[in-house]
Amino acid sequence: MRPFVYNANPARVVFGSGTIKQLPDEVRRLGLRRPLILSTPEQSRHATQVEELLSSLGIESAGQFNNATMHTPLDVTEKALAVANERKADGVIAIGGGSTIGLGKAIALRTDMPQIVVPTTYAGSEMTPIIGQTENGVKTTQSTPKVLPEVVIYDVDFTLSLPQGLSATSGVNAIAHAVEALYSQTGNPVVDVMAEEGVRALACALPLIIENKDDEAARSDALYGAWLCGTCLGLVGMSVHHKLCHVLGGAFNLPHADTHTIVLPHALAYNAPKVPEAMAKLARALGNDDAVEGLNVLLTKLKVKRGLKEVGMPEDGIDKAADLAVKNAYWNPRPIEREGIREVIRRAWAGEPARSDF
Repeated sequence: MRPFVYNANPARVVFGSGTIKQLPDEVRRLGLRRPLILSTPEQSRHATQVEELLSSLGIESAGQFNNATMHTPLDVTEKALAVANERKADGVIAIGGGSTIGLGKAIALRTDMPQIVVPTTYAGSEMTPIIGQTENGVKTTQSTPKVLPEVVIYDVDFTLSLPQGLSATSGVNAIAHAVEALYSQTGNPVVDVMAEEGVRALACALPLIIENKDDEAARSDALYGAWLCGTCLGLVGMSVHHKLCHVLGGAFNLPHADTHTIVLPHALAYNAPKVPEAMAKLARALGNDDAVEGLNVLLTKLKVKRGLKEVGMPEDGIDKAADLAVKNAYWNPRPIEREGIREVIRRAWAGEPARSDF
């Protein structure tokens, strides 16, 4: 058995269908009197549902802030903080995906307000002490217990309306967390088990959702897998895949889940020669003899976009991204060399099938 260190993150998780009904009890348990409800404009109906649920049981809220934005831009955070201060909010309830959860974390970072999160996608940010923020086109990340949500309510019902395309990319985004956890410098046997099971659950469930978006059993399995993968992200360090996605998202304002989906197989192929044990576990989880090919097959089944050029990245941005990616590089099992990283980005930009010939 290899030496390891394992630290569990404190968080209360409520999982099931219809679990939103337990939200008022969780608000009371945290002693909140005026929580501010956060969402994106598209998720405002869910925010209204939460506000009405609390009001029906005599719990006052500080109203809603419905302008959460991808990549957590600083100016949006400042506007949300102004609303929270003006309305004397004492906590936040974030309902939505990574954009909303990121805003809740940004507020908590600056105020220490407790957070309750109701995820509606499979992104996994709710289980991590990690926050990424964007200012002047540069996305930076940090890890601090201050941004770890106190309560996460997983309600499968809120994922039933998630469009199939976003279900696929959000789910692959979650898989990316587990993939990098399997070869993390700070990995351990407990995380390995969660990572493999999380990938297996999502790889089985996502194609079923593409066939039938109303498959409740598949939706439940996917959310379970996303919880496991998000937990992995919160417990160990990430590597070149996440570095690339942070660079690409911040520099070109690319959609978060699509970027993870497109980059993942190429980043894995880059690291493959140095992580044979992780590759074997991942291949088993994907039901394929080869992990890279297993990802190629899964992405084909999910009918997702495969090229960064399809989601708005210009070809002349390849070199800029490569330069940014080798600055302040994350630890990686294979040395971060500009020529190789540029080729990862180029293949991802072109939408080529991933192959392990770096």
